[in-house]
This record gives sequence, structure tokens and C-alpha cells, in this order.
Amino acid sequence: MSDPSTASMVSTPPATMPTEAGSGAPTDAGLPERVRRQQEPRGLLGDAWLDLRRKPLFWISATIIVVFLVMAAFPQLFTSGDPVNGSLSRSRVEPSADAWFGYDVQGRDVYARTIYGARASIVVAVLSTLGVLLIGGAMGLIAGYRGGWVDGLLSRIADIFFGLPFVLGAIVILTTFNGAGTDNSEWQIMALVTASMVVLMWPVVMRLMRSSVLATKEADYIVAARALGAGTGRIVLKHLLPNCLAPLLVYGTIMVGSFIGAEATLSFLGIGLKTPVVSWGIMISEAQQYIRVSPYLLFFPAAFLVTAVLSFVMLGEAVREALDPKLR
Repeated sequence: MSDPSTASMVSTPPATMPTEAGSGAPTDAGLPERVRRQQEPRGLLGDAWLDLRRKPLFWISATIIVVFLVMAAFPQLFTSGDPVNGSLSRSRVEPSADAWFGYDVQGRDVYARTIYGARASIVVAVLSTLGVLLIGGAMGLIAGYRGGWVDGLLSRIADIFFGLPFVLGAIVILTTFNGAGTDNSEWQIMALVTASMVVLMWPVVMRLMRSSVLATKEADYIVAARALGAGTGRIVLKHLLPNCLAPLLVYGTIMVGSFIGAEATLSFLGIGLKTPVVSWGIMISEAQQYIRVSPYLLFFPAAFLVTAVLSFVMLGEAVREALDPKLR
């Protein structure tokens, strides 16, 4: 006769190895929540986010970008100085404890102007990027999915805009609508600069999106969805668009930094933003005559400009590596 305690031990399954009813296969019910979340299947964006969190380059660039965005939205958190009005008695006074970045030719606080200059530069760059992605992405999606004469027509229109050099095209557009004698407000000027960048740069995103759609629309899951009777809207929104966004996310992130530099270039040439708008490009343009005697007038806005551009470029590089499985 067997020992009851021994029989009880043999007949009771281990607490750490739960089984499904009617089968001896173990389940993951006893696993910690963190382990179960790691075992769940993830999509492309989920894998990319998991990879991004391990990259110091991503956190450094993202932190700097957040600081610039807060600076553009709430400049009064960083300075209480007046970026527009000054006193000629403080003209070109060098940096000191009272004015960290010194004063410009008109006696205005360079630190306050540098902080407030982030607003115009970043707003123009972000709005230009969104416009380019929306217009170019929509045109590329239509051209790649429809094909035929629609693709040919949209591609030829894009080729026409490709033939326009960016600086020359911007000079023509801004001189026509923002030249001498015009009395545009600050936001009107920013809208004109934004529109000129969108008009001249959307073909790049259009071609990028078109090539991505052409490579994706004949995939097995697209063919299966079409065979099951899915409409065009469902195929585009549920299957095609999510799988074609990765290149646009990478290019859009880098494009923000490029547009910050483009806005500064146009303002430096005198055809972009103009006084009384405060931007890094205007500050650099005003400081070019005093580089030898007062180099700090150029150094501080240029340093902020370069830092902002590099931050977006580094973020785009980190996103590109995370979204490309070959680079992981």
C-alpha cells in the first residue's frame, strides 16, 4: 500500500508548469508580464522603437530637439529679455554676466534674440516638412498605385519642378510676393517662405513614395486582400500606406534640419524672413559685417543653428538604422 503523501505529490502537477485543459502542453500563464510582452509579435514600428531605445544617439538628439521645440513654443521660459528693442548706448557690448551673449549693433540682447530666433526657424522648417510630406506623399501614392497615364502625368509634372534649382526658384517666388514695396506681416512672410519650400521640394518625396508603392503593391498580402474583395480605400489605408511610411519618416526627420538651414540661407540672402521677424538667418546676416571686431554676434546664432540641424540629422540617421533590418 503506497504512502498517501507520496501519491499526492505524484498526482499534483507542478505549480510553475500550468497546462491547458485536456493537454499536457505548457502555457505562458505563469510567466512574468514583462516576459510575455517581449514574446508578443511586433510590427515594423514596434521593432524600430525597441531598437531606438537602446541607441544613445537617439536619446541625445531627441533631448536636444525637445529643448529646441520648447524654446520655440515658450521662449519666455528661457529669457526675460526683449529681442526687438534695444539701446544704442549698449551697441556691440561684449558678453558679460548681465548679457551672456552680449549686445548687437542696435543694442539688443543677443541671447534673447537667439532664443526667440528658434521660433521662426523651427516653425518654418516643421510646416514646410509637413507640407512636403503630405503633398509629395499623396502624389507619389496616387502615381505608384494607379500607374498608367496617371503615373506618367504626375511624373512629368514632378520632372518640371526638379528642373528648377532650389535657390533660384526661391529667389523668383519670394522676390515676386515678398519683394521691395510689399507690406506683409510676420506670419505672412513665414507662410510665403514655407510655401516656396513646399513648391520646390515636394517632387523629392513624391518619387520616394512612388518607388516604395511600386515595390509594395504587388506583395502577397496586397494581392490576397484584393482577391478577398477589399476595396481600394481599404487596401491603401490598411495595407499599402503603413508599409510605405518608413522611408518618409526617415526623410522627413532629416528634412526638418535641411529646411532650418534653407530658411537661414534665404534669410541671409535677404529674400526670406525679414526684420522685425527674429530668426537665426537674419542674425547671421546682420553680423556678417562685424565678424572681425565682434565675432560673438555671428558665433552664438550660428552655433544654435548648427546644433539644431545636426540634431535632426542625427535623429534621422538613428531612425533609418532602426527601420532598416540590414543595419541592425
